[in-house]
Amino acid sequence: MSSSIRKSINSDALTRLAQAIAVAVSATLAGCQSTSHVPQTDAAHTLSTRAKQKPIWLNEKPSPLAAQDVWERMRQGFQLQDGLGVNPRIEQQRLWFASNPSFLQGASERGSLYIHYIVERLEERNMPLELALLPVIESAYNPMAYSRSDAVGLWQFIPSTGRYFNLRQTRFYDGRRDITASTIAAMDYLTRLHDMFNGDWLLALAAYNAGEGTVSRAIERNEKLGLPTDYWNLPLPAETQAYVPKLLALSQVVLSPEAYGVNLNPIANRPYFEVVEINQRMDLSKVAEVANIDEDELFQLNPAFKQRTTIDGPQHLLVPTSKAQLLTASLSTMKPEELISKRSLKPVFEGADDSELAKLKRSYRVKRGDNLTQIAKANKVDVKDLQHWNKLTGKELKVGQTLVMRDTSKRSGTRINTVVAANNKKQTQYKVKQGDSLYIVAKRFNVEMQHLKRWNPRVGQALKPGQMLTVYSPH
Repeated sequence: MSSSIRKSINSDALTRLAQAIAVAVSATLAGCQSTSHVPQTDAAHTLSTRAKQKPIWLNEKPSPLAAQDVWERMRQGFQLQDGLGVNPRIEQQRLWFASNPSFLQGASERGSLYIHYIVERLEERNMPLELALLPVIESAYNPMAYSRSDAVGLWQFIPSTGRYFNLRQTRFYDGRRDITASTIAAMDYLTRLHDMFNGDWLLALAAYNAGEGTVSRAIERNEKLGLPTDYWNLPLPAETQAYVPKLLALSQVVLSPEAYGVNLNPIANRPYFEVVEINQRMDLSKVAEVANIDEDELFQLNPAFKQRTTIDGPQHLLVPTSKAQLLTASLSTMKPEELISKRSLKPVFEGADDSELAKLKRSYRVKRGDNLTQIAKANKVDVKDLQHWNKLTGKELKVGQTLVMRDTSKRSGTRINTVVAANNKKQTQYKVKQGDSLYIVAKRFNVEMQHLKRWNPRVGQALKPGQMLTVYSPH
């Protein structure tokens, strides 16, 4: 082996030896550093400082604390407030809410049962949480709300739209009043409208109120005229022109209630109700009894069961969270017959027995050549009443179709009242006070809200101070 080769080998060996010593020293110094009671030399401290990586947690932002109140949670998810600026249409609606604080307080009291559920469903879809306030505009958060156009429930679905979104409607069950089913349907509808109008929530909301056809035609008109096609510049019906500003104004009031002199009662940021599965028919009165739940509260959670019995609807009930476990345990030990009331289902007219109803109801079988106007005239009823009783959206009839009619004469109204009086109930006239709602008045007289509405068919959902209500209460 030549001396040059030997020198090369020795040089390589020395290099490897130096590298090994350096690694050993580094490992020793690192070991010393990890032992808290061993003092560090300056050299070790310098090496460890160079080697030490920045802890990951130093780069992380602390997660925001979960809101204790649903209102606060809602504010954190508002998405429609940017770029609004000063808008007189919004200011006008905001002034109304600030001048009528009892309206929002009453709506929030009713909505306290449902708002948490709605907020959670909106968050799951990343939808603006302002939409949780839409039922305030639509129904004042009253699941029993009913409009002249036959719209029903928190989200005010008309029959045809309700059926399109799988909200079944029968004599015993109306999915438009089902809290969970109607909420999912409303979100599906709003999402569809949002996509249809290229991600513009204001146009989607306008279409929710006026229909997508109305908004589309207004956009086409402005396009032809070379005018802006945003919501604020469209020639829409007066109700729709006020509809979106109402929601935006209400959102701003909720955003800063103190600034507008509004007191929002806290609503806990936790579920108000749970779903309890059932596998048999049962009356809500019996369910309330076995689970120690206020019957009216149970009906407010399950208003879709129109006769207060679980027929035609989903095989579950919504019950207050605090009572869910008790109800589940009770249902497992009870016999089916124990959950059905001995009383018959409530008739359509309060106080009227079956014989009275038979006299008040008539039917007519459609013949070839018949039309709705002729049938209404022949039976001395209004066309609109005939459409309402038979859930007809237009005037088309089919041969062989059976139409139901009711006697609307004063004579029959008198007979109903006579039956009510004979049923040991006295009539009281109540003058509506500031802050009253149908729910509050019904509670005050210990009667059911649906009966109060039936006794006062001309009264809307939003009561006005000074209105007179008829109440039938036990002696």
